[in-house]
Amino acid sequence: MRVVIKIGSNLLTDKAGRINQRRIHSFAREISELSEKSFEIVMVSSGAIASGLRKLGLKTKPKEIRKKQATAAVGQPLLMWMYEQYFLKYKKHIAQILLTRDDLSNRIRYINAKNTILTLLEMGVIPIINENDTVATDEIKFGDNDQLAALVSGLIEANQLIILSDVEGLYTSDPKKDPEAKIIKHVKDFSKELEDIAKPTSTGYGTGGMYSKVIAAKKATSFGIPVHIVSGRKYGNIKAVLEGKDRGTFFEPVKDRVTSRKGWIAYATRAKGNIYIDEGAVKALLKNGKSLLPSGIKKVEGDFDLGDAVYCIDEKGQRIAKGLVNYSSCEIKLIKGKKSTEIEKILGYKYADEVIHRDNLVILL
Repeated sequence: MRVVIKIGSNLLTDKAGRINQRRIHSFAREISELSEKSFEIVMVSSGAIASGLRKLGLKTKPKEIRKKQATAAVGQPLLMWMYEQYFLKYKKHIAQILLTRDDLSNRIRYINAKNTILTLLEMGVIPIINENDTVATDEIKFGDNDQLAALVSGLIEANQLIILSDVEGLYTSDPKKDPEAKIIKHVKDFSKELEDIAKPTSTGYGTGGMYSKVIAAKKATSFGIPVHIVSGRKYGNIKAVLEGKDRGTFFEPVKDRVTSRKGWIAYATRAKGNIYIDEGAVKALLKNGKSLLPSGIKKVEGDFDLGDAVYCIDEKGQRIAKGLVNYSSCEIKLIKGKKSTEIEKILGYKYADEVIHRDNLVILL
């Protein structure tokens, strides 16, 4: 059984922002015990910036991105050294993998990352993945390791994603502020109300919050992967989840899951532009499972090339799909609203009848 375990900064640091070595030891022990029972474990761990704060003697997290990058560069070796020391106590080897969104948005690098992780698992090594904060920019500012964990789960076709939190799971309201808050044990469908419950929050040393975890769960379950959000402060919770015991919040995977390739298109690729389509095209995509033809296109935004990802937007401004285009933005502007039989006459050549083939298109609704 292949399992991805995400560990956030809050679980690895104390109130002063110092790395909690006792907690790292606890995770190393439990994960090592599970790996002895034929579980293939991949960790997605935060903590590089927090580790850097301690080493540099800084009291607060820097606000400037360049200083965050520098702090992460100092802290990443320290974090991995701690993991290395504690896993060796249980005769387990670890490997460090640093990724950015660009690594996963590039199809070749995406496949290479998958092959590397799976090879490490075959060798009995525990991969520890972190976002490459030393070179990332908007990844630090807007991203977080919850989303990375969801993408990695889809990447390696995991059987389970466990997101460790500093609370027991998803509650009806913030349990730190509302004593009447109740835990939500089971989530079958994602609704706006559910996402509103987990409104974005920020913490001292991590980014994201419960909202980020819910969005990550939504992505992972679309791959057909079960997700649990459980407390990482209690030893044995990971094992309990894998034994099928009632812990935290369980997110049920969808039955009609997306393929690995379409999941990559939906979540890993960066959209380079927008294609606005008419009602007929919307119906063809949503109800009939058809490809996007030039005749249904009304407007093009952005500068993109053949093979890039774009959003398909309806007349209400809603993103209904995302796909890889067969033509550049300049070419689509020339053929929009035209029939497929006219493409060659207009451009002087034709790559395909479709602007986006249905095999390269993912419905987002």
